[in-house]
Amino acid sequence: MSVAEPRRIVLFRHAKADWPEVPDHERPLAERGRKDAAVAGRKLADTGIPFDLALCSTATRTRETWKLAVQELPRRPKTVYEERLYEASPGELIAVLNETPDDAQNALLIGHNPGVQGLTDILVGRSAADAREGVNREFHPAAFAVLSFTGSWKSLEPGAATLLDYWDPSE
Repeated sequence: MSVAEPRRIVLFRHAKADWPEVPDHERPLAERGRKDAAVAGRKLADTGIPFDLALCSTATRTRETWKLAVQELPRRPKTVYEERLYEASPGELIAVLNETPDDAQNALLIGHNPGVQGLTDILVGRSAADAREGVNREFHPAAFAVLSFTGSWKSLEPGAATLLDYWDPSE
């Protein structure tokens, strides 16, 4: 596979979490979150993207989101649970993505806000972010953005991607 071929990355916010009296990292999905995660999985399958890699935060709500969403995909990608995705800034998320092996053509990142929305805005550039209604509003739980870029994962940087699609369960 050539680095000249477009790569796709999906930035996926975890589904709606519950608020029990547990540490934030251990918060589970709410009932609505479990339903939305499965619907998001079907919408991810509808994109037709053959994911090679899923990078998932270690937080309970992201792991539960991924467990429900991946059941809807035609093929389960390699999944890496990455502690650095929890409470990560957009810059920290880019650093993790820059470590992705180039044999992974298409990747999915399951994370948290404000990092996921911030990363989407940064990767597509401010002018593109201003042009897309959906992502300018709040990046709701279980929403995802599909981006495309050309080059190696090491070359992924601000402004390098194009927004292909955005899905929000609240719409």
